Amino acid sequence: MNCNHLRYAYQTWVYEADAPLAAIQSSVQNGFMTDTLRPNSLDAFWMPFTPNKAFKADPRMVVRADKMHYYTPEGRAILDATSGLWCVAAGHNQPKIVEAIRKAAGELDYAGNFNMGHPLAFEFANRLTGLLPDRLDRIFFTNSGSESVETALKIALAYQKARGKPGKYRLVGRERAYHGVNFGGMSVGGMTRNRMNFGPMVSGVDHLPHTHDITRNAFSRGQPEHGAEIADVLERLIYLHDASTIAAVIVEPVAGSTGVLVPPRGYLQRLRDLCTKHDILLILDEVITGFGRLGAPFASQYFEVRPDMITLAKAINNATVPMGAVAASREIYDTMLASSETPIELFHGYTMTGHPLACAAGMATLDVFKEQRLFERAHEIAPYWEDALHSLGDARHVIDIRNLGLIGGIELEPRPGKPTARALEAFRACFDKGLLIRVTGDIIAMSPPLIVEKTHIDQMVDTIRGVLQTLE
Repeated sequence: MNCNHLRYAYQTWVYEADAPLAAIQSSVQNGFMTDTLRPNSLDAFWMPFTPNKAFKADPRMVVRADKMHYYTPEGRAILDATSGLWCVAAGHNQPKIVEAIRKAAGELDYAGNFNMGHPLAFEFANRLTGLLPDRLDRIFFTNSGSESVETALKIALAYQKARGKPGKYRLVGRERAYHGVNFGGMSVGGMTRNRMNFGPMVSGVDHLPHTHDITRNAFSRGQPEHGAEIADVLERLIYLHDASTIAAVIVEPVAGSTGVLVPPRGYLQRLRDLCTKHDILLILDEVITGFGRLGAPFASQYFEVRPDMITLAKAINNATVPMGAVAASREIYDTMLASSETPIELFHGYTMTGHPLACAAGMATLDVFKEQRLFERAHEIAPYWEDALHSLGDARHVIDIRNLGLIGGIELEPRPGKPTARALEAFRACFDKGLLIRVTGDIIAMSPPLIVEKTHIDQMVDTIRGVLQTLE
């Protein structure tokens, strides 16, 4: 479908869904919908992480979603193998969540949380603590994963100062990490393209090496056997900087956006032990792995590693209303309150912190997770997912397959002189064949909603195999 046809289909859908034609014509006459009807109506939106010129020449649009599928303007179903952007864990258009948002909007459309509050924020925070690891029971709400990381880093620095150790200011991230797009998250992150155009980053940051070792661990099922010793590089950084200057280490339990890098057996446990030994906070970025992605509520429980803080977002309310959170230990919270020299213990927050609609959606999402046993379901179907993914081991261009829980990564051999080109072609071809995947570099990354059925998994694998066979 060319761009003009798509615009026409999209406008037709808007007209039919939202208002009679006469009302739309009246709005146009009053100047309200002029931009929507302009021939270049795709131009105004500057799309994130997208080649805007290429997309707007050949757009891929969806206009509704339900359960496991998106739907295009012409009604074609697109199977969602990525939970949107790792975030729609309970599947699309869950009636209980939709109704909770509607009800909240009619009762309390907005209330701030600066020196006042509303019950939904307190109730949702309390309910979250029931899922989280022991004593990570102090919740600071944000609006995204990027904001959650920024908040956790600031809390780490403020906590060290509050306990009388202001010299502990350094932050340690990891190569190939993704911690959002704000300056703190980019600085501790390690994805080159996300950093290279924005100057010198935040000072006082260093990085651990990534854990990806395709030579020793290719086609591992679950956690790779080799590489736990990579965590010991933290001691080298400590010898370089001294532990008295390091405030926190932040890592993703499973690195998602960089292409599904699963931690080697024992790696996270060794990192925890080193942080404890040297009095360094450990922050686990669970924006992707939180809320059942590995078959447990959180990856920290799956790996039996207790961090000092966890960053949350995405599936926290099934991505229906922007929201994130930081879960901090009681020790951090109590120290901040006991040591503050001002009435406000943390000079940080957002206008939309703990938004009523987001909290209502979050509580309904927790109900859906429990009532539909989605965490348990993810655990039960994970072996089928693993077998299906690894059946692609002999598919054309595949050089590695990685999986854990309901996450999968299929690494393709880069096209000589054209890195990422093959994976991008696979993305477009899969979409044309009714499958939404995500690609990063030359890696196909998948994370289906936890409601996924075996027939859906079969369709995903069959589509990918067929597409790879057609690619040069």
